[in-house]
Amino acid sequence: MIVMTESAAGPLAGLVVIDLSRALAGPHAGMILGDLGARVIKVETPVTGDDTRGWGPPFVTPGDAAQSRESTYFLSCNRNKESIALDLKSAEGKATLTRLISKADVLLENFRPGVLARLGFGGERLSELNPSLVTLSISGFGHDGPEGGRAGYDQIAQGEAGLMSLTGSGPDDPQRVGVPIGDLLAGLYGVIGVLAGLVERAATRRGQLVRTSLLGSIVGVHAFQGTRWTVAGEVGHAQGNHHPSISPYGLFRCADGSVQIAVGSEGLWKQFCAAFDIDVSTAGLETNADRVAHRDQVIELVEKAFAATDAETLLVKLADAGIPAGKVRTLDEVYQWEQTRSQRLLIDVEHETLGTTTLPGSPLRFFLQTSDGEVETTKVTHRAPPVLNADEQVLLQWSGEAR
Repeated sequence: MIVMTESAAGPLAGLVVIDLSRALAGPHAGMILGDLGARVIKVETPVTGDDTRGWGPPFVTPGDAAQSRESTYFLSCNRNKESIALDLKSAEGKATLTRLISKADVLLENFRPGVLARLGFGGERLSELNPSLVTLSISGFGHDGPEGGRAGYDQIAQGEAGLMSLTGSGPDDPQRVGVPIGDLLAGLYGVIGVLAGLVERAATRRGQLVRTSLLGSIVGVHAFQGTRWTVAGEVGHAQGNHHPSISPYGLFRCADGSVQIAVGSEGLWKQFCAAFDIDVSTAGLETNADRVAHRDQVIELVEKAFAATDAETLLVKLADAGIPAGKVRTLDEVYQWEQTRSQRLLIDVEHETLGTTTLPGSPLRFFLQTSDGEVETTKVTHRAPPVLNADEQVLLQWSGEAR
């Protein structure tokens, strides 16, 4: 039995994060920390704010107030934050940031290497202000090395880090992933680094600098494609919707569309063959290695078996046979799917200009295990992404600045 607590602050409640980042990688990291209960203070550029406030369409405009349009891009990566606008080139802005940093646990930044130091907040100054501060610094291609100063944008990094060469219908059709995956991965790896830094701080009472990059984060998820080259000397390439090392594993046509299957073991292959009247000892297809070597033959064989059956009937038959399978959903179908809602992947927030607004939620859930069963302690109350400078007075007062 699972019981839901009335209120949960999150496992990072009490921690303060100063988020100097903009666009996506850093803000995504800050949002995750906010989802986990940290107080996240987003420092933005006066007047324009974070770059993503202007990224669109689509924008959402409440009523006829065109001046208060909201970018759906900004809304995607800034929930559970407060906003203050500071001119970091001015003495006043630097003074306010100094006070905020002195009271913080974590600092996030994704300026180009060297910019934060030029603003007067280099490593030595940060250590002087707050010796226990954990700083996360995200760059495009790393903070050193022959190309360490390059600006980092997701699609460029996807190409430079090899991901686009693995994505697409074939070797001559490189494609970007449909979301800014380099930014998102850098944010995720950044959070891992921050949490590790906080654990170490508990023992040493000293903070530290954590660095990651879009390049490093994409290379970090090369997985078997990486060792395919470093160990076996093979260069992977895009090959559409079929797995390079497992067969059959991919998207297959049927009577009214397509379904996806994942036959990831010899046992599943035998089950699949039994369910669809395929001779398990078909010449050249006896082992996974054989099937990978004869992938075109396997695809033809499977699609012939599926040809007369519609997708919904086929998915039921595959489930009955114990074969992992699924369909390809559009995003509206995903967010209307009851399984998505059951996992708390949709949240409602009260936005200052938009009113009640539904956003994608955190993929993390938390539970206490007791003798009476599980008690869910997932944070369920969330702040809407802030309008620019929404929390100036509260934050100035909290930081000790009198105006």
